[in-house]
Amino acid sequence: MAESMKGLKRSHRCAELSDRQVGEEVTVMGWVQKNRNKGGLVFTDIRDRSGIIQAVFDETDEALREKAASLRSEYVVAVRGKVARRSGAVNTNLATGEIEILPSELRILSESETPPFPIEENSRTKEELRLKYRYLDLRRPDLQRNLILRSRLATLTRQFLAREGFLEIETPVLIKSTPEGARDYLVPSRVHPGNFYALPQSPQLFKQLLMCAGYDRYFQVAKCFRDEDLRADRQPEFTQIDMELSFVDVEDVLDVNERLLASLFEEILGEKVELPIPRMTWQEAMDRYGSDKPDIRFGMELTDVTETVKDTSFAVFRGAVEGGGTVRGLNVKGQAEMPRKKIDKLVDFAKGYGAKGLAYLGILPDGTIKSSFSKFLTEEEMQQLIGAMEGEPGDLLLFAADETRIVWDVLGALRLELARQLELADKDVFRFLWVTEFPLLEWNPDQKRYTAMHHPFTMPYEEDLEKLDSDPGSVRAKAYDIVLNGNEIGGGSVRIFDPSIQSRMFEVLGFTKEQAQEQFGFLLTAFRYGVPPHAGLAYGLDRLAMLMAKEESIRDVIAFPKVKDASDLMTEAPGRVETSQLEELGLAIRTTEQPL
Repeated sequence: MAESMKGLKRSHRCAELSDRQVGEEVTVMGWVQKNRNKGGLVFTDIRDRSGIIQAVFDETDEALREKAASLRSEYVVAVRGKVARRSGAVNTNLATGEIEILPSELRILSESETPPFPIEENSRTKEELRLKYRYLDLRRPDLQRNLILRSRLATLTRQFLAREGFLEIETPVLIKSTPEGARDYLVPSRVHPGNFYALPQSPQLFKQLLMCAGYDRYFQVAKCFRDEDLRADRQPEFTQIDMELSFVDVEDVLDVNERLLASLFEEILGEKVELPIPRMTWQEAMDRYGSDKPDIRFGMELTDVTETVKDTSFAVFRGAVEGGGTVRGLNVKGQAEMPRKKIDKLVDFAKGYGAKGLAYLGILPDGTIKSSFSKFLTEEEMQQLIGAMEGEPGDLLLFAADETRIVWDVLGALRLELARQLELADKDVFRFLWVTEFPLLEWNPDQKRYTAMHHPFTMPYEEDLEKLDSDPGSVRAKAYDIVLNGNEIGGGSVRIFDPSIQSRMFEVLGFTKEQAQEQFGFLLTAFRYGVPPHAGLAYGLDRLAMLMAKEESIRDVIAFPKVKDASDLMTEAPGRVETSQLEELGLAIRTTEQPL
C-alpha cells in the first residue's frame, strides 16, 4: 500500500551525493532501478533524473530489511539514512559508485506493475512500443540527459540574447493561411463559419511587423507547425529559436549568431567553436559538394570533368554535355578493388536520386584499369580523365552525367553514403559552415513560374536588382544558412523593406496586386508607415539539440514526438470528434469509397 510523505522532505537528488556527504543524514526519493536480495542484505538502486544511488538494508532492522525485500522495479520510494563509503567493491560506472546510503527509514510512495520493457540506457526495445509508453521511455537516463541538454540549450539562449539586447515577445498561434511554403495545419472558426485559421509555419510576418513597430531586437522560442511528410529530422510540430534585428545587414546577423553558437557549445559541451565560422557561397557549395548543406568533416569533393570528356566517343558523357548538362566525378580513395556487387548497389543508390546510371573506373594498385566505359575512350583520353580526377593507384572514380541539378543531387547524396559506409566523418567533431548568396528564386516546372527559394520577403543583392525582370534565375538573395556536420540548423535573410522592391518581387512570383493585397495586405500597409532595414534568422531547436546530443533522430530530444504518419502512439492522436462538435463548426465529414 502506498504511503504518504508525511512531512518528509527530499534533501538531495540521488547523484548529487558524493563522499563530501559521508556521515550526513540525507533523504532521497525516486524509482527503484534494481533490487537484489542477498539474504542478510538487500541492495536497492534508486534512480531519479540525476542518476543512481545504492541503498543497503542490513540485519540491524529486520522489519526495514523485509520491507526493502518487497520492492520491485519502478516502485517510487523515499529513503532516509546516512551516507557511508561503500563496504563492497566501488562501482566506477556510477557517479556515486564510491558511496551508499545506510537507511533508517523507507517509505513506498507508489507501487508499479511490471513495465512492458526494461528502463535502461540504449534500449533495444522497438521504438513503436517505447513511444506507446513514452512516459516510461522518458525515464531512461539517456533520454533524460537529452531533455536536460535541450532545456539548458533554451535557457542559455534566452540568457545570451537578453544580454545582447533582445526582447522575448510571443506572436500569435492562430493566424491567416498563406499560399507559399509547406502545407498549413488549418483550424476551423466557430464564430466565423466557413473560415479557417492556420497554425504558423514560422513567426515570419509578425516578427517583421515587430521591427516596423520599433522593437529593434526580438526573439522567441516558438512552436511551429508544418503539414508535411516526416523524416528523422522533421516533425509536424517543432520548435524554433527565432530572432529579428533592425538596422543591420548580413554581417551583423552572422556576428551575433556566431557568438551565440560559440557560447552554447562551450557552456553545454565544453567544445570550443573557432570564430569566425567559415563561409561558402551557395554556388561553391553545390559545385564542390553537390549540396547546399555540405558536411565538411571529410573531403571527397566533386570534380567537374565536363571539358575533359566533351569530345570523347562515350555517348553517355558526350550526350550529357551536348544537352547542356555536365559530367562530374568523385574520387573514392583506396577503394579501387571494391567488389562489383557493392558497386552495383551504389549504382542503384544513385538511380534513387535521379541518375540514369553511374560510370566507374578503378585504378588497381598495379596500375591496371577496370572500368565500365574504358572501351569508349582512347588511352590518351583515359589518362586525361584520370589526371583531371587526380587519380592514383588504389582509387575508385565514380561519374554522373546529366542535367547539372541531377548530377549535384546524385553525387552529393552518393558522397554522404560513401562517407557513412567508409566511416569518413568523425562523430566527435563539430564543423560549422555559413552558406551564403543563395539564388533568390527557383523555377517550378509544375507551376511554370518562379517561386521563392526561401520566402517572398528576402532581399536581393542590390547589384542584382536590375536582373529581376530580365534574368530572375540569376538574382542572388541576401540569404544565409548555418550548417553543422551536413545539417542545416538555421537559416535567415535580410528582408525587403522597400515597398517598391516588395511589389516587384510579388510580380516576379506571379502575384497580381489584388492577390498580394489579399494575402499580405497588413504587411504592405505597415510598410507605408516607415520600416527600418531588418534581418533575421531562425534555428531548429530540435535539430540543434539532436546534433549536440549526438543522436540520429529528433524524436530522441523531444518529450512527446509523433511518428512518420504524424500520429501519436501514446494518446492515439489524431482522433475522431463528436458529431456535435462538427455541427457547431459547420463541418461535415465526407467519406469517399476507396478503389478496389
